[in-house]
Amino acid sequence: MAERAVLLPGMLCDSGLWAHVEPELALPAVHPELSAPSITGMAEQVLAAADGPFVLVGLSLGAIVGFEVARLAPERIAGFAALDTNVAAPRAEQHESWRRMARRTRAGDFAAVVDDVLPTMYARADPPAELAGEFRGMAERIGSRRFLAQLAAQHTRIDARESLRGITAPALVASGAEDALCPPEFHREIAGLLPGSELHVVPGAGHLLPLESPVATAELLNRLFRRCPPAT
Repeated sequence: MAERAVLLPGMLCDSGLWAHVEPELALPAVHPELSAPSITGMAEQVLAAADGPFVLVGLSLGAIVGFEVARLAPERIAGFAALDTNVAAPRAEQHESWRRMARRTRAGDFAAVVDDVLPTMYARADPPAELAGEFRGMAERIGSRRFLAQLAAQHTRIDARESLRGITAPALVASGAEDALCPPEFHREIAGLLPGSELHVVPGAGHLLPLESPVATAELLNRLFRRCPPAT
């Protein structure tokens, strides 16, 4: 088993995404700061934050950063978990959506942008108050400045299929069955590109798998950890 797990959250999320999962994990966790305005810059922040080989666990934007970590330093990856994410380059309509969000955020409309994003995060467009509150709390801690950096980073995304082919470590690919942003078919493709992967679709969960299904998420990650080579 590797010595540590590096946990990378998605856009508008921070380490609170893993709050209900991390206490159940068999490995200690590292939470790198992701504040650079490019995917490569974020990947470099990850590599600077964790010594030696590690199990990289990324959700959404965090997994996209993980793909770049694997491209830059595949020897550092002892295991890889891609949750609720997308390996393809952004579509034109995604670029336009990010530009609109950036314009509104700069105009002082950050809270309303968060409210607009919230219904896409969970299996239900009207999630329970506790889940809605957890997402809003993370977004408030991220704040408008870091959100703008995240949006800028999204514009630098590239097709990461070749990076995935270079990951030979044990891998987990998992998706919420009700993820409207990154549906299960995205993950079937990702699993097909990762030779050492297991694919799981979690019933009743949306885009924020660790918050909606923390028990299942922890079980899947611990199963991955046991498949990883021992630390040397």
